Amino acid sequence: MTRLLVVPKAGRGISGGRTWAHRGAAIRIRIGGSTTEQDLENDWVLVHEMTHLAFPSLPDRHDWLEEGLATYVEPIARAQAGMLPAEAVWAGLVTGLPRGLPKSGDRGLDHTPTWGRTYWGGALYCLLADLEIRRRTANRRGLQDALRAILAAGNMETSSELAPVLAIGNRAVGVPVLTELYERMKDQPAPADLEAIWRRLGIQPDGRTVRFIEDAPEAAIRRAITAPPTG
Repeated sequence: MTRLLVVPKAGRGISGGRTWAHRGAAIRIRIGGSTTEQDLENDWVLVHEMTHLAFPSLPDRHDWLEEGLATYVEPIARAQAGMLPAEAVWAGLVTGLPRGLPKSGDRGLDHTPTWGRTYWGGALYCLLADLEIRRRTANRRGLQDALRAILAAGNMETSSELAPVLAIGNRAVGVPVLTELYERMKDQPAPADLEAIWRRLGIQPDGRTVRFIEDAPEAAIRRAITAPPTG
């Protein structure tokens, strides 16, 4: 059972989300007295915090994975539930992921605990993992399959080192992508060519949103990532 603690605040909107598992899982959020039902439907904070519940607690040096995973999964989960258009998911990633790219002096995800690298660098790891899993499995498996297996082995109330968690995910998808990518990104900058990724996925920025190019080489992968799960 998860406790939800709602703290009232002045004004409108949701803020101050925090999740912990000491003496039972709990989420605390602050909600303004003028917040509308539409505000709640459009908000991302609670979904982000709930994502934390479904992943084991890791050592502090891996906060980037806990926060990056929640940052990546939250809009996809909302899209799969019919609460967010796929265009909004990818527009958010196009806007946000550059904040997670390594800057001068970066020492890899395990050693660069800045806000950008923790949240968006972690989200970049998740995107790259999702894409590579799908490439190697002919789009039959994705990061979501790995996360289901990890959750089955333990949630936020379970503490774990990172290596066994990644191994569980690797076994679930049948390819060692999670560990390979971690080894590449943990101790060195490992920049990514985001523009090339968007071109292959068929994502073209268009003001505050994006347009989809359906004959792009990896358009099918893009569609699969936000499609509702089957089975």
